[in-house]
Amino acid sequence: MSFTLAIVGRPNVGKSTLFNRLVGKRLALVDDQPGVTRDLREGEARLGPLRFTVIDTAGLEQATDDSLQGRMRRLTERAVDMADICLFMVDARTGVTPTDEVFADILRRRSAHVILAANKAEGNAGEAGVLDAYALGLGEPVRLSAEHGEGLDDLYTLLAPLAEELEAKTAAHLPETDVDVSDDAEETAERTKPLQVAVIGRPNAGKSTLINKILGEDRLLTGPEAGITRDAISLTTNWSGTEMRIWDTAGMRKKAKVQEKLEKLSVSDGLRAVKFAEVVVVLLDAAIPFEQQDLRIADLAEREGRAVVVAVNKWDVEDDRQNKLRDLKEAFERLLPQLRGAPLVTISAKTGRGIDRLHGAILRAYDVWNRRVTTAQLNRWLTEMLEAHPPPAPQGKRIKLRYMTQAKTRPPGFVVMCSHPDKMPESYNRYLVNGLRNDFDMPGTPIRLTLRSQSDKNPYRGRKKPGPSKLRKHLDGKRRK
Repeated sequence: MSFTLAIVGRPNVGKSTLFNRLVGKRLALVDDQPGVTRDLREGEARLGPLRFTVIDTAGLEQATDDSLQGRMRRLTERAVDMADICLFMVDARTGVTPTDEVFADILRRRSAHVILAANKAEGNAGEAGVLDAYALGLGEPVRLSAEHGEGLDDLYTLLAPLAEELEAKTAAHLPETDVDVSDDAEETAERTKPLQVAVIGRPNAGKSTLINKILGEDRLLTGPEAGITRDAISLTTNWSGTEMRIWDTAGMRKKAKVQEKLEKLSVSDGLRAVKFAEVVVVLLDAAIPFEQQDLRIADLAEREGRAVVVAVNKWDVEDDRQNKLRDLKEAFERLLPQLRGAPLVTISAKTGRGIDRLHGAILRAYDVWNRRVTTAQLNRWLTEMLEAHPPPAPQGKRIKLRYMTQAKTRPPGFVVMCSHPDKMPESYNRYLVNGLRNDFDMPGTPIRLTLRSQSDKNPYRGRKKPGPSKLRKHLDGKRRK
């Protein structure tokens, strides 16, 4: 059975380190600085034969107002309510603090199953802190070292009976069914992977607010402060009938401004999400669109070969929308020629206006990204392009383009066999790429065009010819016969 385990505790007690240990990957950002984690991050964990969902939470703070710490606490409390089991972690080296006592009392009231863990207890370290943990009234603490992987066997011993208990309760509430599933139905059932979508942009562009609106719930931490999101969080949802896995990423500032190690880790995590994505939504602020950093971010998505959709957020506060939209389209064509024809959508993440158009734009961009053209169509097209505008002859060397084929999709990649590919000017490459966009309806998607050399020499040329003596011997042999 799969159950949900939420890891909770004060900041910097090792929750994210244990999360990474259980999922077997470095998914969550880890740093010595307290308060690194802010959003809820879910992962598929395994511990011995147990398979379950683990939730990494923000450090519990005593703030209850609308400050950033207060909003983080409410998200963590929500994770406690969602989870089947809560793992409450304390720092064995620091010992039990008054804050730990407050949250232990909260967990006793809100969670049916609580496991107490004393982390950073490798070797004989933190012996006094482990003994102090008994005073919390949550049973015997499990000695853990999330960094070194110690104590996981003891954690499994406590989780296994709880998993069996939860499985028995679930089975008791399941209705009895007698459904005959035919073989035809099993064969027609198709399992499709969710569409991978990454939302990227500058800090405070509204990425988390947009994803919350798509999900229909406040799943991600939002607020007026810039740079709230640190981890690249992925969430799976069904958006208007389309299964999607949407990545929320940290805001990307200019490289020169990124000095802190933690922010560098956050940006690196966002770049990794772009590489995993199939469609990238570049989110702009309508008040200051197409700044230098926006152009760098859009160019990054194009260089990674992702399908790109440009969304302009905070459209609800614009007054002169018609003129603003005209200026946006003109700036888009001028500043991002490599993405000419990509969808440009105006939205309001706060009110939800334009979200349906964004959904349609993502599906169109994904369809173009997967487009394939037959070799026969490409070669007919290539002939027409050569007749309309033959390639130049640099240094008197004529370049012959013989045939063309599509080598791959995602993004579309084409190969042209020609002579002297190294002499082909970049302007003629752009001429061919723009022709592919216009004639085969591939607007906005990155197109990769590769020129390869094909020798026009006689295939028998270069072989060693028979010398006069060998030829004479051959002819003499013929005469004797």
